Amino acid sequence: MLSRGVPHSTSAAPDPGSPPRRLWGRRALGLAGGVALLALMLALSLMVGSRDIPLSTVWHALSGADTGKDAGIVLTLRLPRTVLGLLVGTALGIAGALIQAVTRNPLADPGILGVTSGSAFAVALAVGVLGLTSPHTYVWFAFLGAMTTTVAVYLIGSAGRGSVSPAQITLAGVAIGAVLSGITSALLLADPQTFSVVKAWEAGSFADRGWDVIRAVSPFLLIGIVLALLLGPSLNAVALGDDLAHTLGTPVIRVRVVALVAITLLAGGATAMAGPIAFVGLMIPHAVRWCVGPDQRWILLFSLLFAPVLMLASDVLGRVVLPSGELQVGIVTAFLGAPVLILLVRRQRVSGL
Repeated sequence: MLSRGVPHSTSAAPDPGSPPRRLWGRRALGLAGGVALLALMLALSLMVGSRDIPLSTVWHALSGADTGKDAGIVLTLRLPRTVLGLLVGTALGIAGALIQAVTRNPLADPGILGVTSGSAFAVALAVGVLGLTSPHTYVWFAFLGAMTTTVAVYLIGSAGRGSVSPAQITLAGVAIGAVLSGITSALLLADPQTFSVVKAWEAGSFADRGWDVIRAVSPFLLIGIVLALLLGPSLNAVALGDDLAHTLGTPVIRVRVVALVAITLLAGGATAMAGPIAFVGLMIPHAVRWCVGPDQRWILLFSLLFAPVLMLASDVLGRVVLPSGELQVGIVTAFLGAPVLILLVRRQRVSGL
């Protein structure tokens, strides 16, 4: 189905040309560095925690050669947490790259469509009305809330117009997100004890998430990733503006609709799994654009690599930064992401789309 809607842009969309040799070298170096960093963070995520485990023990546990206590920690606690960080980071990074391309705003993030606000509102209803308190029970409400909010934003943003306007969709997302956030905050203040689960979920955490949550949501994330990668060439045309994209034969409205579906699956699924996590979908695509140039295909690929690196690094740091207990990954990404994003924005030559 997608092949009917997007193929024109594969040949007609402007190829960002033959990049200079320096840019190709930077891309190759960044690709190799991203793969190495991701492998390192995967290893550290399995090794580091309140009880450090040697890499040899981790390897023996994964291969089934060790069944001791440390191997049990690796397989039952750290492996699902590492997979969760990999999936959530990848989903948020690609969702951020998609929404920045669709809205032509290099500082947009998935939250701008109200995805996180819709998820939080749905979780609050599930906890307050139905009494659900376990992540594997309210994860579906979070996902449903994200999907419903995105559909509402699209319908409101496209109402009464001949074409779908990125500005209208953005304004609709901000407005609906603000309303839902206000209602959720009122519920939390009215009964803090009942909604304590929602407060913990809103901080963004990988704790108490197991294979049941991963198995439930990961198929939606994989579909979203495939859709996003298929849209790469078309997004290069959309970034040039609607008129020129139409001239080049790109079905702009269809591309935006498919992109919104992918954003909903990715950002909604990631938020359902781990709660609202800030800055990953905003900072990573913006940062990699400076490295690889405006080609959306490369931006998506590098976001797929570096977003889980940031996510896993934040999770590992959150485990060891406090003398006792751990810091939620959503708090760590905010501490790491805010200064880096400020430096990027303050550059004299901000990367464009």
